[in-house]
Amino acid sequence: MTVKPLGDRVVIKNVEAEETTKGGLILTSAAKEKPQMAEVLAVGPGGMVDGKEVAMQVSVGQKVIYSKYAGTEVKIDGDELIIVRQNDILAVVE
Repeated sequence: MTVKPLGDRVVIKNVEAEETTKGGLILTSAAKEKPQMAEVLAVGPGGMVDGKEVAMQVSVGQKVIYSKYAGTEVKIDGDELIIVRQNDILAVVE
């Protein structure tokens, strides 16, 4: 199944968080923070959103950092995806 976002929405998938610290300590799942870095899987067409013209600035395959509590989490074909608005994306990681 494919997901095609509408308007200024972007579908992202979290990049797995590191399981060890720099000092070599192994973290349990309860001690890990929710990752804020994700890979872009699909990008909406942009266009008129809330009366303003929106041009999409991210593209499929880019790694991005997004707001901590942004988006809607969905599970599709066993994958946990997040649908966010483009303005919830803070930066592109190169």
